[in-house]
Amino acid sequence: MKIHATAIVDPKAKIGEGMEIGPFSIIGPDVTIGDNTIVQSHVVIEGDVTIGRGNFIGHGAIIGVPPQDVSFSPERKTKIEIGDDNIIREYCTIHRGSPDRSATTIGDKNFLMSGAHIGHNCLIGNNIVIANNCLLGGYVRVDDGAFLGGGSTFHQFMHIGRLVMVQGSSAFGKNLPPFVIAAERNCVFGLNVVGMRRAGLSANDRDEIKQAFNLVYLSGLNTSQALDKAATMTFGAPAREFLDFVARSRKRGICPLKRGMGNDVSV
Repeated sequence: MKIHATAIVDPKAKIGEGMEIGPFSIIGPDVTIGDNTIVQSHVVIEGDVTIGRGNFIGHGAIIGVPPQDVSFSPERKTKIEIGDDNIIREYCTIHRGSPDRSATTIGDKNFLMSGAHIGHNCLIGNNIVIANNCLLGGYVRVDDGAFLGGGSTFHQFMHIGRLVMVQGSSAFGKNLPPFVIAAERNCVFGLNVVGMRRAGLSANDRDEIKQAFNLVYLSGLNTSQALDKAATMTFGAPAREFLDFVARSRKRGICPLKRGMGNDVSV
């Protein structure tokens, strides 16, 4: 274990083996960090924070501070839970939950690039890339394998589906169904064909996802009609994942397709 002489580590903190803690970093009393995690310089980790094994936390990152929620009361017991093998680059900010006994959660093998902000009560899955200066409001959920382009913003309570690809400098306030490419302001442009192939989805699964996508976005039916028709058809699990997501999003809505852009949904 390597702890720089200028670092402040509370004696009550639980620190794993093989850790490195850089200059001027501060680790609070309620923090637990697993083995072989690297914490670089000027990092602040405070509050009830649990971090797993093999993580990398870059210079100036701030994890576990109170949420930016005007209704938050300091006496509330809230926390952050972070899994294993994540890369959290310099100056990222991750805020703990807002309601009492709630948590902000980040899974395994994610890559948060410089300056990303994860708001209170976000739920981040696994193998996700959140590029530089992305801003996630409170309660944003991001499912496995998504890629969020740099400088993009996401409204509170949004849900971003599995393997979604978001272009940089975009903004969203409605849900993004699994497997889509999204850009600009609340626009879907087609399917993330390359991402689905890399994730190992079979040709049959990709074809069924295309059918489901076309039914929702290109059939001329409204969402309820499209889902009713889908219920009469046979689809495998990935296409059903897409359709079930759309069904659960009826209250908030899904981002619409931007037409006239040569949308390529071939699989």
